[in-house]
Amino acid sequence: MADTETNTIVETESYLAWLAEEGDGETTYHLELNNVTLHFFQEEWNEFLDLARLLVKDADKK
Repeated sequence: MADTETNTIVETESYLAWLAEEGDGETTYHLELNNVTLHFFQEEWNEFLDLARLLVKDADKK
């Protein structure tokens, strides 16, 4: 069984986004937001990024 490789995507003082390359070839994405961690498979991550882009676009209008 291969080890899981993890890589930080971005981080701030309070938040962290990282990914894990699983031994089975799947990539999972993780958001650590203070004491909450969200886990995403690739399809879910893509949809979350779409949501985040829409949030930024809406916030930029204000």
